[in-house]
Amino acid sequence: MKVAIVGASGAVGQEFLRVLADRDFPIDELVLFGSARSAGKEYTFRGKEYTVKELQHNDDFKGIDIAFTSAGAGISKEFEKTITKHGAVMIDNSSAFRMDDDVPLVVPEVNGEDAKIRPRNVIANPNCTTIQMVVALKAIEDLSHIKRVRVSTYQAASGAGAAAMAELQEQYAQLVRGEEPTISKFYYQLAYNVIPQVDVYTDNLYTKEEMKMFNETRKIMHSDVKTSAMCVRVPVMRAHSESIWVETERPISVEEARNAFENAEGVIVMDNLNEKLYPMPLDMAGKDAVYVGRIRKDLADENGLTFWTVSDQIRKGAALNAVQIAEYLVKNNAL
Repeated sequence: MKVAIVGASGAVGQEFLRVLADRDFPIDELVLFGSARSAGKEYTFRGKEYTVKELQHNDDFKGIDIAFTSAGAGISKEFEKTITKHGAVMIDNSSAFRMDDDVPLVVPEVNGEDAKIRPRNVIANPNCTTIQMVVALKAIEDLSHIKRVRVSTYQAASGAGAAAMAELQEQYAQLVRGEEPTISKFYYQLAYNVIPQVDVYTDNLYTKEEMKMFNETRKIMHSDVKTSAMCVRVPVMRAHSESIWVETERPISVEEARNAFENAEGVIVMDNLNEKLYPMPLDMAGKDAVYVGRIRKDLADENGLTFWTVSDQIRKGAALNAVQIAEYLVKNNAL
């Protein structure tokens, strides 16, 4: 198995290395790619040093079986043909191809089989907020069809990359020193603040991030579900949180929902108010599952449930989900 990582120096690229090692993914040869600025950097994987090569339009991808790409939508679009022309499966972490009809959008716990049909040899990794939500929604959908979802997200700095995480840390340090905080990666100061805008607005006044949750959820779940989202950036380093309300075709009890979550692939239930047990991003950072708590009936809708989820944006929301797609392909002889 020959594997490539494009964007190896970024936050997700580095997480790819950790996840591939942690899960003992079968790799005989690894090739790292990056920008001209990143070329020449060295990283250790399984005790061996690897040097980042500059990504170019050449035949460097000849013989590559799987290419994990996380270098931004523009790079993915520009290099798609270069990466796939010799048969490599491109598992792309950007927004470049997610809504293309001929590119599967995959969360293995929900729609793994979609990865087998890929006319362009490209598989899209969904948006981080969508991934953790649909893993949880799948458990409820299996009980009764979900008609509507309302969700508020509490998104960590990690969603904006490694530089954004560093900026949040620096802002707190600057404020302690009595200095004006540096504001570059966010619209406003994030330290001691929340920002009710993630990404740019669209014509309907929802942001692109919020519309991703609407459109991607329908594609992944093969469903007519309607999702209304409010995405908020919060001063947390990594791991996103979501408050989710679902309306199903029939009433579902709290006990039914909890049992479904407990038996769902990729979900861990933490839900005991007597012991103040519920998932929080501080504790869930660096972990793989989607954690669910605060499971309740919706007091405003007899067919409604509400619950809380937390998941590490860089792992399950990005690198881990992509690696799980690759694992699905290997396990099912679908490369």
